[in-house]
Amino acid sequence: QVQLVESGGGLVQTGGSLKLSCAASGRTFSSYGMGWFRQAPGQEREFVAAISWSGGDTYYADSVKGRFTISGDNARNAGNLQMNSLKPEDTAVYYCAANILGNGYYSPWAYDNWGQGTQVTVSS
Repeated sequence: QVQLVESGGGLVQTGGSLKLSCAASGRTFSSYGMGWFRQAPGQEREFVAAISWSGGDTYYADSVKGRFTISGDNARNAGNLQMNSLKPEDTAVYYCAANILGNGYYSPWAYDNWGQGTQVTVSS
């Protein structure tokens, strides 16, 4: 099973920045795009951002629009999530995954090959 691996998480103060990276472990695979989700303790996993390999369209949750930027490399099934102006409410485990349907970019059911997650903690 090919899996995506996240890196770049850590502890940062309010207003700081972090850059998360996601890369495929093992053989390459086909997908329609990449997405980032996050899950805080006691909460459901929520959509953060996604990118479509076809045309490079990007999608963002309202809560991160203007602060986070997603980028990706289709050939390597890799991507980054640049997070600026971080807030305490951004604290969560962040996951990347591959979009396998070509639609439903905001929904976790459209994704597979989930990574193990990377912890992001924003202190106030």
